[in-house]
Amino acid sequence: MMGFDQIPAAFYFFLAAIAVPFIPVGRLRGLLTLAIPVLVAYNIWQMGFGTFATVSFMGFDLELMRVDSLSRVFTLIFCLAAFLGNLYAWHLKDTTQQVAALLYAGSAIGAALAGDLITLFFYWEGTAIASVFLIWARGSQGAYNTGMRYLLIQIGSGVILIAGVALYFHETGSITFENMKLSSLGTWLIFLSFGIKAAFPLLHNWLQDSYPAATVTGTVILSAFTTKLAIYALARGFAGTEILIYIGAVMTFFPIFFAEIENDLRKVLAYSLNNQLGFMVVGVGIGTEMALNGTAAHAFVHILYKALLFMTVGAVLFRTGTSKASELGGLYRTMPLTATFCLIGAASISAFPLFSGFIAKSLILSEAAYKHYDYIWLVLVFASAGVLSHSGIKIPFFTFFAHDSGKRPAEAPAHMLLAMGITAVLCVFIGVVPSTLYSILPYAVDYVPYTTAHVIGQLQLLLFALLAFGILYRIGMHPPEIRATNLDTDWLYRRMAPSVVLTCARGIAVVWAFATSSILMKLQKLIQALYRTHGPEGRMARVWLTGSMVLWLAVILLAVLLVNYIS
Repeated sequence: MMGFDQIPAAFYFFLAAIAVPFIPVGRLRGLLTLAIPVLVAYNIWQMGFGTFATVSFMGFDLELMRVDSLSRVFTLIFCLAAFLGNLYAWHLKDTTQQVAALLYAGSAIGAALAGDLITLFFYWEGTAIASVFLIWARGSQGAYNTGMRYLLIQIGSGVILIAGVALYFHETGSITFENMKLSSLGTWLIFLSFGIKAAFPLLHNWLQDSYPAATVTGTVILSAFTTKLAIYALARGFAGTEILIYIGAVMTFFPIFFAEIENDLRKVLAYSLNNQLGFMVVGVGIGTEMALNGTAAHAFVHILYKALLFMTVGAVLFRTGTSKASELGGLYRTMPLTATFCLIGAASISAFPLFSGFIAKSLILSEAAYKHYDYIWLVLVFASAGVLSHSGIKIPFFTFFAHDSGKRPAEAPAHMLLAMGITAVLCVFIGVVPSTLYSILPYAVDYVPYTTAHVIGQLQLLLFALLAFGILYRIGMHPPEIRATNLDTDWLYRRMAPSVVLTCARGIAVVWAFATSSILMKLQKLIQALYRTHGPEGRMARVWLTGSMVLWLAVILLAVLLVNYIS
């Protein structure tokens, strides 16, 4: 009989997804969605390291579940994110969203535990197909269009991945998911596939396009899995690849400016997510044990505080019907708990001491400095200050404390508050007792975050950023919150591409019209000529005299005789 350790962890989520439609909407269904992540996390925690659940497929030995120090930490945080997301969505009666959330989380966990590239591919595509329903569940035409763009990009990432796997197998004879070098077309294609899901620069706009378009609860779920799965894949497959250091630095830098001018707060958080991914990518690029610990730790805490911020903004959207900064303000009066949780999330993402972001981000910054990546370190420090401005200050300030919008919504529902409360407690607990997180990281941690120099330096950075925001806001130089849709590189496919297609279509129409008119004119002339010859009044329709016919026959006969004579 197959033991629990022989059943792939993802299958528990898949079985629950199959069962959900047959369970009446209510507590039993909700308890099932909460129990599955807890069961899987406990099972993974109890397991030893090794490869489990192997199967043969088309001549390949597939490793459906490989547990080691790296895959375990990502699996645990994925399970925790699934639990918190399902608790936040307790009120849902939409079976489609509940099934999609379970399939999505299960696919992400399955991919994190995949021991080979083929298994990774199947789960990779599973995350794409399942997650799009969290966008379509919004029910609007805009959400449908966004979902189609999202699906096209995510499926495209999978197609590139399997092409890379095929070439990699041809080059090496192996499908084992392990560290690779960028030395062939196959590895470059795999790298590109990972980069699309990680939202590399110029490949990132699917994130800002899709996450704000999802449902209130769907955005919370989306924020946890796809991009962090890509970070795991990069850490597993391309740790120590130096180009990632520079890619990550760019990722931390450019979203700051777009986030500052963005009016939609969920889109601000999407840009902020891209910024935080940059720190993780830098850690993967450095590739040392310390840096990879920092990447794993930052991914862990990022899922928590980013989910918390999306939860708070989502609760506001749930109660007010809007997440536009220009339409909010003064909500602390009637949503004090949500405002408090938002401040905790803001302090965590800004890396204030005693909050989770401080003890995770510092691992990457310290290793960048230790390895003498001085310019990269400066970029990361600047990006840290920028994070405080657009997420640490902008999100809570304009939502709860800025100009009074006049809105007086009720506090968030109890289950949303509970999900936010648990997440907030974890953000503080991990920040106060970092050893709880350090103990499960891939490598032994020899680092003390709470040194006098580190704490004072970080507080100086944060206080100067606060001062800069205050001065700019008071003198009116802070970017105003205006009702507009901001485009960056998505302008290429949302504006330029349709314009190019329309221009080409018009050009083709003109050429076609000219060509068809010319052909029709010549055809008309031909018909007229034929009509003149063969029509009822044409030459061929005339009655010829018998004598004329005899004469012409004689001429033809004479010609034939002459030809025969000459030949």
